[in-house]
Amino acid sequence: MRNSQSTYPLRLPNSIKAEVVRRAKADGTSLNQFVATAVAEKLAAMNTATFFAERRERADFDAFDRIMQRQGGEPPQPDDLIP
Repeated sequence: MRNSQSTYPLRLPNSIKAEVVRRAKADGTSLNQFVATAVAEKLAAMNTATFFAERRERADFDAFDRIMQRQGGEPPQPDDLIP
C-alpha cells in the first residue's frame, strides 16, 4: 500500500529556516523530513491534550474522593520499590 503525499509551499523566515536546516543536518535527516516530523509531533501533542480534556469532562471527582478515602488494602511490602 502506497502512502499518499502532497506538497505544500512553506514560507519560513530566513532565521528559522537556517536553524531548521542546521538541526536537520545534525539529526541526519532532510529539511522536508524534519519539518514533517515536527508537524507530526505537534499534532500528537494536541491530540493528547484533547484526549485528556475529553476524559476530564467525564470525570466523577466525588467518586474519586470516595475511593481514595476508603479503608482497607495492604501496606506496601518490603520489595514494593520504584526502580
